[in-house]
Amino acid sequence: MMLAAATLAAEAQDARRDVPGQFDFYVLSLSWSPSFCAAARERGQMGRSQQIQCGGRPYSFVVHGLWPQYERGYPDYCERPAPRLDRRIVSDMLDLMPAPGLIYNEWDKHGTCSGLGPRGYFEAVRKARAAVKIPPEFLELSQPRNVAPIEIENAFRRVNPGLSSDAIAVTCDRHRLSEVRLCMDKSLRFRACDEIDRRACRNNRVTMPPVR
Repeated sequence: MMLAAATLAAEAQDARRDVPGQFDFYVLSLSWSPSFCAAARERGQMGRSQQIQCGGRPYSFVVHGLWPQYERGYPDYCERPAPRLDRRIVSDMLDLMPAPGLIYNEWDKHGTCSGLGPRGYFEAVRKARAAVKIPPEFLELSQPRNVAPIEIENAFRRVNPGLSSDAIAVTCDRHRLSEVRLCMDKSLRFRACDEIDRRACRNNRVTMPPVR
C-alpha cells in the first residue's frame, strides 16, 4: 500500500514537472560569500560576476536564491526563453545578491518556476530574506572560524523563532561552509523539508573564512 501511494505521488509530481507555479515549497539559500570567493580563487575562476562579489565590498551571507521545490526534487528553467529582466530590478537586488550574473541566472533557472512575474519573484526573494535573522556572531567575522555545522544551525534557530531543526540544512564543500538553506512554505513561513535536511553537510567541523 505504501509503495502504491509513493508511486501515485511520483506520477502526480511528474504531471506538473517544470510547470510555473506548480511546486510545494521554497528553499531560501544563503551563501557564505567568503567561502564562495575562496573557492573561486582556488579554481582560477574569477570571472566578472566573481570579481564583482569578491573584489569590493565585504559580504557575509548573501542570497544565492529562492528555489521552488517539490517534496522530492525541484523544477527548473520553466520558461524558455525566460522573460527578460528589467535592469532596474537587477539594480534593486544588488544589495542582497551582489552580482548581476547571479540575479539573471536565478531568474532563468528558478524564478521562472515560481509562477510570479520578475518583479513579484524578486519581491518574494526580498521578503524571504527579511524573514530570516542572521546570528550576530556571523555578521562581521574578522578571523577564520572552525565550527561544527550543528553549531551554525543552532545559532540560526536561536535567533529565528519557529525555525525547527528539520527546516534548515547547512551545506559544505570538503572543508568550508558553503550555504545555509532554509525551507519556507509559499507564505514564506518556515516549514520542514526532509529531502533538503538529508542533504546537509556531514563534516564534523567546517571552516568559515572571515569577512574581509
